[in-house]
Order: sequence, then C-alpha cells, then structure tokens
Amino acid sequence: MLIGVDGACWRNRRGFGRFTRELLKAMFADPRDHEFRLFIDDEPDPEINHSSVRVIRVRTSRKVTEAAVASGNRSPRDILAFHRATAAEPLDIMFYPAVYSWFPTRRGLPSVVTFHDAIAERYPELVFPDLHRRLFWGLKVRLACRQASRILTVSEAAKDEIVKHLRIDPGRIDVVSEAAHPQFHPIADRELRAAARRRANLPAEARLILYVGGFAPHKNLSRLLLGFSQVLDRSRMEDVHLAFVGDPAGSGFHSNYEELRAQIRDEPGLQGRVHFTGYVADEDLVALYSDALALAIPSLSEGFGLPAIEALSCGTPVLASNSGAVPEVIGEAGLLFDPLEPAEIGEAIHQIARDADILTAVRARALERAQRFTWSRAAGLTYAVLEACGSPR
Repeated sequence: MLIGVDGACWRNRRGFGRFTRELLKAMFADPRDHEFRLFIDDEPDPEINHSSVRVIRVRTSRKVTEAAVASGNRSPRDILAFHRATAAEPLDIMFYPAVYSWFPTRRGLPSVVTFHDAIAERYPELVFPDLHRRLFWGLKVRLACRQASRILTVSEAAKDEIVKHLRIDPGRIDVVSEAAHPQFHPIADRELRAAARRRANLPAEARLILYVGGFAPHKNLSRLLLGFSQVLDRSRMEDVHLAFVGDPAGSGFHSNYEELRAQIRDEPGLQGRVHFTGYVADEDLVALYSDALALAIPSLSEGFGLPAIEALSCGTPVLASNSGAVPEVIGEAGLLFDPLEPAEIGEAIHQIARDADILTAVRARALERAQRFTWSRAAGLTYAVLEACGSPR
C-alpha cells in the first residue's frame, strides 16, 4: 500500500510528539513492502531517510507545532495546504499519529486517526483557557471522528475514556501501545548521574522524587505539592526533594506553573525542597531517572503515561494515580494513590522513602515490566489496523 502519514507533530516535545517519532521510525525500519508519503511542514530529520519514504514538505504560514495548541489556532489556509498536498498523491490510506494535527483528506480515502486520550473532553476547563478554543477543538474532533475509518489509541483505559466521553462505538477503536526509546536504560555511572544533576541545578545528595511532563492543571501537581508538604516532617524524609522536570511555558499548552510557584512560596516547608529544572535533554533525563528514588505521576488522567515506561526502563519505580492508564502500564512496579487525596499521595512518597523492602520490591519489577513494551510491537499492531482498512491498488 501507499500510506500517507501526517508528520506535522514530529518535532513536538510532548508525549504525542515522541509517539509519532518512535512509532514511525519503527514502521519505516520494517516497511513490509509498503511505501510512505510523509507530510511535514518543517525541515525533515535525518531519521526520516528511508528508501520507502518520500517526504512532502507543505508550505504553511505557521508550523503546526506552533499553531495547533491550546493558546492558538491553525489558519484555514494552512489546513487547506495539507489537504491539497495529500489529495495530489495516489494514497491508499491516510494515517494520523495524533488528532492534534488532524486535517481533512479527500472524500473516499480511508483514514486511521490516533486519539491518545479524551482528557480534553473529560476536563475541558483544565485543558483549554477559554470557550472559543474548546469549541474549535470539539469541532476538529467531531470532524476527525466522522471521517476516520478506524480510531487508534494507546491503552485500554484511554479506549474506555474515548468511548464514554466521545461516544464512539468501541468496535471502531483499536489499541496499540507506547514504549521507551532504547536510550532509556539504567545508568550506573555515578559521575554521569552527578553531572546530570548539576546541569539541572539539583542538589547533589538529596533523594529525588521526579515529576516529568507538562504543567497543565489536569496534571494535578498542586495536590502533589500538598501531599509532599504533609509528610516532610516525618521520619526518614529529611533528605527527600521533589523535582519538576519540564518546560514551564507549556509549549503553547495550558500551564499553571505560576500558581505552583505561588503555592511553594506560601508553604515555608516546601521552600528549598522543590526544584524546577526546565526542559531536560534525553541524555540527562536518562541519568536523572536512574538516580531518582521514584517518579511521581499524580495526573487526574493519562492516555498512557510515557514517562512511566521511561522510568521503569531505567529501573525506577513509579508512584501514580489510580485512575487513567498508568496503573495499566506499571502493573506492580510502583505504588498507587487516589489523585484527589493529598494524604494518599504523601503516604506513597513516605512509603517509598522509608521502607527499604517496598523500594527493593518495586525496583525489582521495574525492568521486567518495561520489557513488555516495545516500539516494534506497537508498529506491528498499527500495521494490522492500516492493512485491514486500507485499499491497496
């Protein structure tokens, strides 16, 4: 088949951008006699270069990674440019790795659209800053659902959420998965770990609870801070610090970073114990994961929770919300809590910090759990969906 692929979010730094890059690289490495037309609006990365892939550069007034965000909109002219580019190719099927950058294709062309979650539908006021952008998002999602032959998602929990909040027939939805990049593995070298801490401005001797990701309100970081503050004066917690790893600006997405900073200023016990590193390159992120006591994911919902599988791949356990997809991902390689109860969040941190037996047990399960998730498996599952609904010439 000739498979068209929307590659506009290839360079996005968020989870669905990484999903796009890693899934497509795995698919291109094993093309299975298929050919690809990759539609992008930026300079192509060298990783895209494969004999089965032809890149089609679409000229737009603003790149999708700048325009299709919570604080902006894509222009109709730019959307039309992508539509015309795909309509000019004799495609058998169109694949969208994220609904984030969806655009309509020509009538009659089968398409598969990936919905990573239904968080925007479940918590619209926490994702979008105003009603106008919620309405624009809702219109795009409805049109994408109507045109799609199949819906792809990344976990059973995400599928359930999509069925409930988008009212899509579960028979139209296929589940693949995500995985960690191979570079995420345990780093034993103490100097590499120490250097990563120095570059991130983190204290050298503290035991670290990491949070990795964005600062949108649905990430529930305010309750993480509340839970952390409630256990700071308990035994064996004196050297435990909390580190927020991620771009405070939110890459154009809704962020409550300033509210979190204000919360820390108002709580004397948190001052000096909570750190914001800003964006951290993957090379250092691997070392920080490996050096951490645990990763915390307190989100109200996650479609998959890619940092969870990255942390597990580095041998680091996960403290996570008991809602959304993260429990499905981590299995018994971590501790769960009610995300609405700061006391439970704090207790999970306290347990992992004070109880060596618990820490040893969940660490032992981390690597084994991570090995169940691979991009080659995800690529195979995706091919199965595309081949089932495509129309080869």
